[in-house]
Amino acid sequence: MQFVRDFSERQSQLFVLIATFLVRTAADAAALQPIIDDDIVDAMRSLASTYETSVRGVIYEHRPASLPAQRLVAALTPLLAEAGRSGGTAFERDAAVVMRRLEQAATDVRAAEPESVRVFLDLLARIFSKGTEHEAGAARAPDTPRLIVP
Repeated sequence: MQFVRDFSERQSQLFVLIATFLVRTAADAAALQPIIDDDIVDAMRSLASTYETSVRGVIYEHRPASLPAQRLVAALTPLLAEAGRSGGTAFERDAAVVMRRLEQAATDVRAAEPESVRVFLDLLARIFSKGTEHEAGAARAPDTPRLIVP
């Protein structure tokens, strides 16, 4: 929680959006190519650099080094474009701050438990899984039969 303590409202919303995306993507990609914390660090670093460069008026896309991080960036970019459609430079600044914080959080959590390659993802899953389970349960509720037994 120390990483989100001084976020603005938009930055908090962006943090939740990205963290929820990471949890869902990690769950979906677990079978084929699992995402690890280093992929998140790499992806957040390259996206933050891209937004920071854009704020300065230069359009240059920084690329992550690993292929899973590149896939993560490719999947996250349309979501961020939709979220920042009317935000302009202020959105880009906020997005860069949030991504740098996510990068730092993943690095710090990983340093505290170096033997686990998914400790940050597991932490995000514990924090944000209740919301995704609730959404999934709400989506299934009309389809599931209900039986009341006295």
